[in-house]
Amino acid sequence: MEEQQPAKQNCIDISKERPIAFGNFTDQEKWDFFFDARGVDDFFECYADWPQLRALLRSHLSYPPEEQSILVPACGNSRLSEHLYDDGFTNITNVDFSKVVISAMLRRNVEQRPAMKWRVMDMTDMQFENGTVDAIVDKGGLDALMESELDSRSGILYLSEVKRLLKAGGKYICLTLAEPHVLGLLFRKFRFGWNVNLCAIAQKPSSGTAKQFTFMLVAEKCILTVVSQIIPYMDEYSVESHGYQVQEVFEALERENTVRAVYSTGTDIWYSLDHLKLVVKGDINELEPGRLVKLFLGEPGVSRFFCTGVLFDAQLDLEPFSCGLRVIFFRKSQSYQKNLANELLQWLQCGTSEAARLLMIVLDSSHSNVTWVEILSDISYFVYQLAPVGTGDVIHIAATSEDDLVDEINERKIVHQVTTALTGTIYVEDVMYDPPEDLIFRRLCFERTESWVHSEVPLSREGPNEFFGQVEDKKVPADFTNWKKGNTQKFDSHSSGSDSESSSGQPNFEHNFLATVHHQGFIAGLLLFSLHSERTTSAGGLVKTVIIGLGSGTLPTFMRNCLHNLVIEVVDLDPVVLNVASEYFGFIEDELLKVHITDATKFLRERANSEEEGNDSFKVDVLILDVDSSDSSSGLISPEADFVEESFLLTVKDSLSDRGLFIFKLVTKFSSVRGAVYSTLKRVFSNLYHFYVDRDFIEIIFALKKESSRMSENELAEVCDELSRSLKHIKTTWARGVKVDSRLIKPLP
Repeated sequence: MEEQQPAKQNCIDISKERPIAFGNFTDQEKWDFFFDARGVDDFFECYADWPQLRALLRSHLSYPPEEQSILVPACGNSRLSEHLYDDGFTNITNVDFSKVVISAMLRRNVEQRPAMKWRVMDMTDMQFENGTVDAIVDKGGLDALMESELDSRSGILYLSEVKRLLKAGGKYICLTLAEPHVLGLLFRKFRFGWNVNLCAIAQKPSSGTAKQFTFMLVAEKCILTVVSQIIPYMDEYSVESHGYQVQEVFEALERENTVRAVYSTGTDIWYSLDHLKLVVKGDINELEPGRLVKLFLGEPGVSRFFCTGVLFDAQLDLEPFSCGLRVIFFRKSQSYQKNLANELLQWLQCGTSEAARLLMIVLDSSHSNVTWVEILSDISYFVYQLAPVGTGDVIHIAATSEDDLVDEINERKIVHQVTTALTGTIYVEDVMYDPPEDLIFRRLCFERTESWVHSEVPLSREGPNEFFGQVEDKKVPADFTNWKKGNTQKFDSHSSGSDSESSSGQPNFEHNFLATVHHQGFIAGLLLFSLHSERTTSAGGLVKTVIIGLGSGTLPTFMRNCLHNLVIEVVDLDPVVLNVASEYFGFIEDELLKVHITDATKFLRERANSEEEGNDSFKVDVLILDVDSSDSSSGLISPEADFVEESFLLTVKDSLSDRGLFIFKLVTKFSSVRGAVYSTLKRVFSNLYHFYVDRDFIEIIFALKKESSRMSENELAEVCDELSRSLKHIKTTWARGVKVDSRLIKPLP
């Protein structure tokens, strides 16, 4: 008789320790009821007891202990903070959204531990300043937020807060049951710029606990440009005591380290200031005309933040110089990356700065809501070490961002601003480009994303032929010799009179024009591959189209108006985005254009499973991903890192019809990240194409579901000819742009 294998145990059963009717561990009222009924003194430690944690925590927390700022989110009535305090770590702030437990724990500790702080606060939206915490000790908080495997929204928001709050060199110490969906999120969110290690805690159950299978993941905030392997620390006893759970974690760890190895194979070379001094020939303070060096600035214990930058030494023929060093800032990685993609613009900036040395620094999401005074104070230590000798003592640090220069913006006006928990701060702004100076574009901007501007649409003017001619000129590369810095004065977006306003006082929009270049690229590929596949649709003669990411609604509105064989569904997570699109960009739903406020992965899984339920009509013919990254540690500017994970791409493929097409834009400043995305795509799709737009820094990717040989460049050229013939009677700017872009599409290498 074959020996029976023991049943797998993946995590502890703590249902008896938590409210029976929870179903959702993020419900504040239920936690209040639970703590009120149980009482603060009837505590429980459902992950690990202090004796098992003490040595590990002390090894990761810096000294002297009283100077370390420690945050404990979702503290509940755990005694962890009390033990840390009694061990010398007295600068502790405890956070929980249950007013009942915070009040009770404050009363319990106010006399014995007077320096310990207690705050009623949502851990996904904590009201503390950026870069002010040395360590965050999380005992099951993330697990509670991730209780549902299908919805990781709260977990993503919380980890964004963790990364925002930690100082340079700060540590996130997470005690977790390491369930696959939790571990997957942790691995993805702590790649670029984090040293990560993982250990299993050998647990001997106490009288108040069940046998616990607990892991400690420690992520240390470090160099922004490095992807490190995750180091496991597990002894023989740990493996034996955790059994199958450790085995599963090891398998997940092996997969993640394989991904990280791919991310680390790029040719990009970034230097720290100390490293730069070692490898440079001669003295870094000596000018070397024409030198370009990528570097990162920041140091634990010295600065609150890390940031990346590029150093230029001017050519000698640009003399005389008005200052030895000029420092300029970019608020968004997209502007910075666009700048790097154009060598002429780099040296133009170096020349017009009238500086012997130019240092361009790019800020990221960790600098949101940080004042210029704080930024300059944080960076000054490193800046002064880069001042060149022999060019005078003048250092000019521009306390403004140069994003407008790259985007050719002359003037801007904020029309609307709103902040939501899901999306962060959203801006609606009217801008004038330079040139021409008399056209106004309305733009939608997300502060959290690395690209800043999601989309834009021109405001209507009289004389459509003249208007479209001018708009077309706006997208032609400007004469660099005539560029000037954007004005800071504001203007009235409706000052041109009634010709740009409706009777209700709201502006009219030119929704039949594509002002965003990657949107035009999307349309070019959609039409090209639809023509090639001679698509059979799944929606009664209409092409079933899904767009992930509503933004301003300009893309789906254009498609609704100009491509009449589509039925369009848009998926967005935040209802506020829909309100903004409707109120400030004229977005309107109808029978052929619908919006779903839901999670994109959940939506696509439902479409993928529709065939199993006998309803293939729900399959998607065209899927467009139009979502930018909100996480600088992913190495991506666009899209969100989760959307290029293999698991998501497999869901995408399953949701597509037999001749389905998947489209998205890829933007990154790291060649290794691009290579990693390519590798993942090729494991899922065999029929891949791409091309570049906007000075070759935005890449548009096209993936066909059909498993067939890829078209050759000659075959692509023939389809382009056919597309041009089909569009010859459409005399619009977008049609001309589509014909040009379609000829740039090539097989992905």
